[in-house]
Amino acid sequence: MPPPAYLRPYLEAAERHGAKFESLLWANPSAQAARFAALARWSELNGRIVLDAGCGRADLLEYLLDQRIQPARYIGIEAVEALAEAAETNNRPHAAILRGDFVDQPALLDQHAHVIVFCGSLNTLSPDDFYQTLRLAWQYTHSELAFNFLCSPRLASGKHLTWHPISDVQEFAYSLSSDIALDDSYRKGDCTIVIRKAE
Repeated sequence: MPPPAYLRPYLEAAERHGAKFESLLWANPSAQAARFAALARWSELNGRIVLDAGCGRADLLEYLLDQRIQPARYIGIEAVEALAEAAETNNRPHAAILRGDFVDQPALLDQHAHVIVFCGSLNTLSPDDFYQTLRLAWQYTHSELAFNFLCSPRLASGKHLTWHPISDVQEFAYSLSSDIALDDSYRKGDCTIVIRKAE
């Protein structure tokens, strides 16, 4: 079976670059860090079980620890073997890396996490897969669903990338909860949303 279209850009990049930064398909490390900062700003990650869906090399965990944010447990899901191996080499306590495709195997999202995070890992999904994945993650998360997405063609110039109008995604978020945070201030063309469940 050929790999699904949404994974192919990552697999092709990993063939060329292995587990280097280029295989994550971020523009540059500062763009990655800006998105991490937005997630950390609006999500409660300290002392919680955090599921990082499409974790790459687990760079988010390294960022959080550098910021003195210590999840009680970190679980990464990664479908690209080279990146999953790199994530495991960090060998952090209270961290686990699961291999698999969270779109094709949505039960992987059921890890009893307080917060499920998607950072960049939704950018190659079709609109149907984008919303279906978020609906399922909302069912599985105990407290928060945090994700970023491309919100204009500005950053979605590659043929493998998709973008979504903020108004559409905001409307979807409010269909799940009245308690949301939205931040599109950190990078033009990108947006972070955190959806919270009632305590």
